[in-house]
Amino acid sequence: MEIARNDKIVTAREIGVVGCQRCTKVWPLGTKRCTRCGAQIVSRDHKALQRVWAWWIVGLICYIPANLYPMLQTRTLVSVQQDTIIGGVITLINHGSFGIALVIFLASVMIPVGKFLAIAFLALAAQRGTTSPSKQRMGLYEIVEYIGRWSMIDVFVVAILSSLVQLNALAAVNPGPAALFFGLSVIFTMLSAQSFDARLIWDAERS
Repeated sequence: MEIARNDKIVTAREIGVVGCQRCTKVWPLGTKRCTRCGAQIVSRDHKALQRVWAWWIVGLICYIPANLYPMLQTRTLVSVQQDTIIGGVITLINHGSFGIALVIFLASVMIPVGKFLAIAFLALAAQRGTTSPSKQRMGLYEIVEYIGRWSMIDVFVVAILSSLVQLNALAAVNPGPAALFFGLSVIFTMLSAQSFDARLIWDAERS
């Protein structure tokens, strides 16, 4: 939180107050617990970056097998086809479904990779400092938070296909092992982004 005093921008900490991260109520600096919602009051979470990197690494580890193992298994009377994420995109392109292929590619490749890079950049900038403006980094953080809810679209597509295409002995579509790893990767990257204390962005600028 920043306010203007005599044309000078000062932070909440500099005027002796701190905001609750859960309900946003402002309390005097040093307050231990918010009496409105019961959350613990901390001016800065000094262990936030450790949690960010821990969730980030686990998410990256899960993302690797998510791209190596089949995401979708299609079984018919004469064949069994297994498609990875990229393989499924290529199959859709070969069948002329360019729009769906683009959506899957963006949601399953571009967005996850972009989130990994963005979270790593924000964490490194908070640790080591950067010449990038704080407003731009705050905007990047808000984008990462917003697009997190769309990262599971590939898993949703697999789940819908699995529930619709079940023709007993004729044909069946089942999720592959990559679906589990991809879902875990999305969850861990969301936890990594949520663990980041955005106030560290402004602290880096004022240090």
